[in-house]
Amino acid sequence: MTKNSRSDAYAASGVDITAGYKAVQLMKEHVGRTVTDGVMSDVGGFGGLFRPDITGMKEPVLVSGTDGVGTKLKLAFLADKHDTVGIDCVAMCVNDIICVGAKPLFFLDYIACGKNIPERIADIVKGVSDGCVQSGAALIGGETAEMPGFYPEDEYDLAGFAVGIADRGKLLDKANVREGDYIVALPSSGVHSNGFSLVRKVFDVENSDIKAPVEELGGKSLIETLLTPTRIYVKPVLQLMEQVNVKSVAHITGGGFYENIPRSLPDGLSAKIRREDVRVLPIFDHIAKVGSISEHDMFNTFNMGVGMICIVSPEDAPQAVQVLREAGEDAYLLGEVVASNEGVILV
Repeated sequence: MTKNSRSDAYAASGVDITAGYKAVQLMKEHVGRTVTDGVMSDVGGFGGLFRPDITGMKEPVLVSGTDGVGTKLKLAFLADKHDTVGIDCVAMCVNDIICVGAKPLFFLDYIACGKNIPERIADIVKGVSDGCVQSGAALIGGETAEMPGFYPEDEYDLAGFAVGIADRGKLLDKANVREGDYIVALPSSGVHSNGFSLVRKVFDVENSDIKAPVEELGGKSLIETLLTPTRIYVKPVLQLMEQVNVKSVAHITGGGFYENIPRSLPDGLSAKIRREDVRVLPIFDHIAKVGSISEHDMFNTFNMGVGMICIVSPEDAPQAVQVLREAGEDAYLLGEVVASNEGVILV
């Protein structure tokens, strides 16, 4: 910022560009934690520069993903807690990238707000940086847009964009999945970042005491449980792919089991899962009970405790579970692939 970089007229309209400069200064320490060997630029430029290491790759392929946090942000506003939703934003992008076998390289965020409060923006970016560190991606750029009159002063939206890389010959291809293959589950940390429009309706969060302890949630409050960040699976799954022939991967997001698992299967094959084998988290039982939601709708909306699935041959399944557990994931066998066109068969 130069000393004469201030517009009184712009400030009178509701946009304080000096607040933007302060926010950048506050976020720099968080961004610095994400720097990897490929980063070639610093925060504040017109574009983020990254030089990928393609050593040993025969045919490098870039893989991209973009997403936001959705109405989970409404819970962050109610709790006045903004330092974890950035993890959600990163997770929703990098967890998709890993589904094709790509390693995330870098990430960019976009924050649109009614009023630029530098400390709050820095908290948001702290979460984004935490997510980048967890996934091994570098935060090389972003944008904060102050939009008075479009957003209320105490609200904002958050979205992100990630780019990864993989050797074309190592990209995952669901065409390799066969009848009899096993499905390995990686547990979720909670609701993650999908289904919050229904969650907010079920609990009437704007008009309820969501900070009170809930016995069904182990004494945690509803707001604390719901704001638990989305789990990032990048590093464990990359380790798995180095040691086991992973055939296909699915990120369980909006649409739950019924929409996402079939995306990892070729035509003519389905996932057969026993309901009792799904390790459902207490928050989902609580949502179903309070909202009187059918089991089908629950499994068609939420991850139900399974954030990601990997499909492997039966002979590779024991090793896959072991590798994931050694990487910190409490993985378990969820089901098997069968000949069917139903997509998901829950029995």
